[in-house]
Amino acid sequence: MSSLKQKYGDEVVPAMMKAFPYTNRLQVPRLVKMVVSMGVGDAIQNPKALDAAVADLTLITGQKPVVTKAKKSIAAFKLRAGMSIGCKVTLRGERMHDFFTKLVNVVLPRVRDFRGVPPRAFDGHGNYTLGLKEQLVFPEIDYDKVEKVRGMDIIIVTSARTDEEALRLLKLLGMPFRVQ
Repeated sequence: MSSLKQKYGDEVVPAMMKAFPYTNRLQVPRLVKMVVSMGVGDAIQNPKALDAAVADLTLITGQKPVVTKAKKSIAAFKLRAGMSIGCKVTLRGERMHDFFTKLVNVVLPRVRDFRGVPPRAFDGHGNYTLGLKEQLVFPEIDYDKVEKVRGMDIIIVTSARTDEEALRLLKLLGMPFRVQ
């Protein structure tokens, strides 16, 4: 059992039950999944750029990404519907717990000028979105082998009904939120 699961059961559930009117341990919100996505805009001119992004995402998450395709054609970007323009990975279970632990304890402290993640990036339904400007903050990425620095989005999906519950859950799990 992962240390995050242990922490959830021992510390998070009792603290959440004190803070919110839950009558049952199973009502306490939990992490459902994490989606890590990387947009590769230059894949239109250079299809090999997508391969590099897929390789990076595979190293970072330990799971093979799905290549995402454009839904609409946009003439200004020379983009046609169906062209490959990014990749994403959906993490669940043990891999999700390991990735969350690595994100909070290793990756975020390595971000330049890091003062905490913004607490306003919730969507109204208890899900949190975090954007990273470069993939180099992950320890698995070798700086010398990177052709182009790319950003990525990390979406943390929780079973919380409100942003307030999700904020408390992520704080208790160790997410370093910026003090407003």
